[in-house]
Amino acid sequence: MINYTKFMKRCLCLVLLFQLFACGGSGESGGGEETVVNPKAASLIFPLENSECNEGTIISDTQSKVLFEWNQAEDTDSYTLVIKNLLDNTTRNINTNATSKEENILRGVPYSWHVISKAIGNSNTANSSTWKFYNAGAAVENYAPFPAELVSPTMGGLATTSTSLKWNGSDVDNDIESYDVYLDQANPPTVLHGNTTSSSMNGLSLDANTVYYWRIISKDSHGNSSQSPVFEFRTQ
Repeated sequence: MINYTKFMKRCLCLVLLFQLFACGGSGESGGGEETVVNPKAASLIFPLENSECNEGTIISDTQSKVLFEWNQAEDTDSYTLVIKNLLDNTTRNINTNATSKEENILRGVPYSWHVISKAIGNSNTANSSTWKFYNAGAAVENYAPFPAELVSPTMGGLATTSTSLKWNGSDVDNDIESYDVYLDQANPPTVLHGNTTSSSMNGLSLDANTVYYWRIISKDSHGNSSQSPVFEFRTQ
């Protein structure tokens, strides 16, 4: 004869076990952390890399309004447009939800710019490539080179006593003729270490455990020049 009390107890246990596993399965699928999708880097459109920017609205003898444009980046909610004056190294950050922004900048001055992609609820960002351009001023026959980008040793880096100096040079007119290399234990460096047509200088013989400062003067075939920022490094 069936014991209904035991039978009901067994059924109740099975129901409870079923609910427990069902809730556990639901928690694993729905209670886990959501996948965070990071913003992607934007691709730049205008002003063009290593170009003279002749477009824009002239505001005065010293300023013009220039439109900065880039492509929409995936998984991105907003952007920060970063514009850097390459003569005085001042930087301007402009936040926007659009993929273009008009800004007043100085005429006859070299600039670099890039765009930072950002997403709501995500602290990760993505940087576009960095482009350089000259904002057109009064008509000139030839532009000075862009200030050289110092590559190695890095700012505040550590180097050996026989390290090499490396940099990148560029010019709208593509007529850089040579580089003056200044290397000194004083800041700013005033000792001309040498002149070269290359973008590096090897075979240095430096003192150990010493702080050095260096900069590059870029010269073109028309007598124009520009100077890089000063970098410092310490020898081992």
